[in-house]
Amino acid sequence: MPKKLFVLFLFFTAQLSISQTFIKGQIIDFDTTIPIAFATINYNGNTFSADWEGKFSLYVNEFDKPLVINYKGYYEKYAYPQNNNKFWIIKLTENENAVQKEIYSEHEVDQIIKKVIENKSKNDPELALKSFEYKNYEHLLVTANPDSISEKIDSIVKKNIFGKRKIKLDSSNYKFKNFVKEQHIYQTEKVNLIQHNDQGTKETVLGARMAGLKKPLYEFLGLKLVSYSVYENPFEILEIPVQNPLSKFGRILYSFHMVDSVQINNRKTYRIYFQPKKLKSNHLRGLLFVDAENFGIAQAYFRIYGMVNIDATYTFDYLKSHKIWFPKKRTFNVTKGSSNYDLKLFGETIEFNSSLETGISQNASDRIYLRLESTPMEIKLDNDFTISSPQIMIDVPEKSLSQKDSFWKKYQKDTLDVRKHRTYVSLDSISNAENIEYKIFLGKKIINGYFPVSIVDLDLRSLVKFNNYEGFRLGLGGVTNPKLSEKYKVAFYGAYGLKDEKFKFGITPSYLTDEETETWVSASYSEDLCEIAQTSFATDSHRFKIYDPRPINISTFYKNKMASVFAESKFIPKADTYFSFSRNDITPLFFYEFLNNGKTYSQYTITAAQFAIQWNPFSEYMQTPDGKIEIEKRHPKFSFQVTQALPNVLANDFTFTKFDFKTFYELPYLSGQKSSLLFQTGWALGDVPITHLYNLQPNNLNRDAILQRITFAGKNSFETMYFNEFFSNRYASLQLRHTFNKIRLGYSFTPEFSVVTRMAWGGTNKQNEHIGIPYKSLSKGFFESGVEANKLFKGIGISAFFRYGPNQLAHFDDNLALKISYHLDLF
Repeated sequence: MPKKLFVLFLFFTAQLSISQTFIKGQIIDFDTTIPIAFATINYNGNTFSADWEGKFSLYVNEFDKPLVINYKGYYEKYAYPQNNNKFWIIKLTENENAVQKEIYSEHEVDQIIKKVIENKSKNDPELALKSFEYKNYEHLLVTANPDSISEKIDSIVKKNIFGKRKIKLDSSNYKFKNFVKEQHIYQTEKVNLIQHNDQGTKETVLGARMAGLKKPLYEFLGLKLVSYSVYENPFEILEIPVQNPLSKFGRILYSFHMVDSVQINNRKTYRIYFQPKKLKSNHLRGLLFVDAENFGIAQAYFRIYGMVNIDATYTFDYLKSHKIWFPKKRTFNVTKGSSNYDLKLFGETIEFNSSLETGISQNASDRIYLRLESTPMEIKLDNDFTISSPQIMIDVPEKSLSQKDSFWKKYQKDTLDVRKHRTYVSLDSISNAENIEYKIFLGKKIINGYFPVSIVDLDLRSLVKFNNYEGFRLGLGGVTNPKLSEKYKVAFYGAYGLKDEKFKFGITPSYLTDEETETWVSASYSEDLCEIAQTSFATDSHRFKIYDPRPINISTFYKNKMASVFAESKFIPKADTYFSFSRNDITPLFFYEFLNNGKTYSQYTITAAQFAIQWNPFSEYMQTPDGKIEIEKRHPKFSFQVTQALPNVLANDFTFTKFDFKTFYELPYLSGQKSSLLFQTGWALGDVPITHLYNLQPNNLNRDAILQRITFAGKNSFETMYFNEFFSNRYASLQLRHTFNKIRLGYSFTPEFSVVTRMAWGGTNKQNEHIGIPYKSLSKGFFESGVEANKLFKGIGISAFFRYGPNQLAHFDDNLALKISYHLDLF
């Protein structure tokens, strides 16, 4: 009898299991596809909640009964389950009337977050501990899960020019699946020593290797994909700052909801979910596990949905001796989100699909994801040590780049990943066969404007230029490279203008006096042309451009025979410095006379000393065997320059002083948009000829018809200001720009729009002393605004600017400027 009862029990159990269907799903916003956390679900009399990513699962036995989903700010949703659904996406529609009401978190939860912020100094290891150091193993890979890729060979139907159908087989999915079964797509590893005390925080690389490269890319070693600390504000993701919810302002931006309490390391923690008060925002969402006693963070999950979907996980160990939660592990994952654009990594294009898409993509590479794991080990607290060169954030010694396999085995914990070793072997052989390292070396040279030929790097910027005075300017220049000497270098160039039929040249020998501070002492002689009233900073980087658009339209130059000695150095932390002494024999190449102290000058000599400094106080630097690198280019940046004409020195004709200053600030957003500000000012005191006044970079031709004035747009030039229209001995200018996301209007038509506003004020004295060029004053200000539509076709774009305000011209079309732009993305 018991045996029969047991058989009967198995029969009914089997019937029950057959009649029930297990369904998984996710609740998302209809418009943004952003998951909705902890929505309430009612099915067949049972009520439960989705998790913090909007996901849920349940057994369904009656398909004619709906799930009823509710969430504050959205309309109630009735959804009927389908028997053939592998993964069920349920979209809720926003109730605009309900959303207009502010969503406030519970007072008790808000007070807990407040205590987390107030107790940050006791719980953040960088603030609470006198010192700490640990070794950190970091592994980054780009890979795909083979099981997520269909091995089906698809058929593609195409038609020839006569309309006849032709069927071709596409085996790319099948090949890709077999590839990722054997190895990862890319990987790199790093072991670093993290040290922190009252001097600051420093990272010393103990070992680093990148698949396919004998020497890792230094720029990658300094790449900060996600913040080390959950307390850091702003919190950085993909090197973009976002507001941390664990900050005073974060309490305003985010709403917090208590989920429950759980035990971690035998300590009670509150599990708190947070999300932006503006539900459609792409700010952080996540879970915080807050210690109920000391209000430290015991665990944290962060998620961002946008152009890319990002999740970061932080786990901690509780150290009883110090009563603090110390980092245990950090993971970071990136998949493609709500965007049709590719995410570029390591110079290659990697295509990601949104994680919300459930079907197998036609393009197998859409299944790729990026994953970073970071694990601290050998932790030491409250030790006494000195940090060498604390102004350097990351130090990369030469020996760290050639560690043997025995070194890596000490730190690698994942022995089950058989694809890891195959990846190194495979990519190393491919790199050798394709000569990848030389191509990277060559690419770096070219992006900086040089092409190496034996012991000389040819200067690509000097080959061909054009302006209205010289016409086409053909030239050849270069600089010797370390193959000749690491202590000496000689830069040189020669050029010939086809229109003015004149030869120009320059030569600059240099000597490295201090390798650590990269101090070079140089002498230089040149005979060349200079733009009238041009403002240039000696410490500006001279980036390579395929073309330099603005000088094309310039026709007002002066000839300058210049002899100088100068020194360049990085001896001041986070700063580039420059000091020079020069003699300039100047001949204006246009009718001009300068009346000074009763004497008229059509040619003159200026002997001057100049000091310049560019200070990047918020940037972070890396010391490598090849020199210092700015790895985190943070803003604002500041440039200051002073020029003093020296009386009675080497036949100097005039005495004047010039002060120049500029600052640049750029703010990127996770959405892909960015805003920038450029402020620049200058003041010239004394007897200053027009060649050394300020003209604010005008870029408009003085012609009647709009179409006749169409030229190439400059980078920061005033597009509606005519050449030689304004000169000033003092000025201040402000430029504001906001660039929106690219807009996909077709398969290869993805324009990028920007809105720009520029304004300037200036003044002039001794205007009557400048004979030959009439000009106006900027005392009432100059204003222009415009729209740029860049990258319309193969980098070519158009822009339109309009001039308004006190210096607006009488005729409407004279205030309008149409320009052509060109942007080339080399990387």
